[in-house]
Amino acid sequence: MPATFEPRAADWKARCLASFEQQPICRTLGIELAAIEPGFCEMRLPFRADLTQQHGFFHAGMVSTLADNAGGYAALSLMPAGAEVLAVEFKINLMSPAKGDVMIARARVVKPGRTLVITQVEIAMLDGGVEKDCALMQQTTFCVMPK
Repeated sequence: MPATFEPRAADWKARCLASFEQQPICRTLGIELAAIEPGFCEMRLPFRADLTQQHGFFHAGMVSTLADNAGGYAALSLMPAGAEVLAVEFKINLMSPAKGDVMIARARVVKPGRTLVITQVEIAMLDGGVEKDCALMQQTTFCVMPK
């Protein structure tokens, strides 16, 4: 069973949604915020041919971008009021080609620290109604407080 986390800010959800609306890369790529809960985020990216590599699969950069954003919002959901989030490190394993109708990234906080938050992101492809694992990311994010 996934861990249950208590957000450090009462307005965590509104802050996450407002932040997502300010993400130019998400708008440009067509990334959708499907779910956000304390310590969890699901994002989706519908297939587009202009986001592929030479074999017609989503480019690895698109896989990484979707996973990085989902992990960042899972982390942000547990950060204090006024905080921002930055990824400081991630490792991604590309396990199978990102081929299908929709790419789905599901991010969960593994360790919520005061300054560093560790997330794990599972990336799957939805193809003809069937999900297939595509990639796995481990990410470290940094809590940035306003000056």
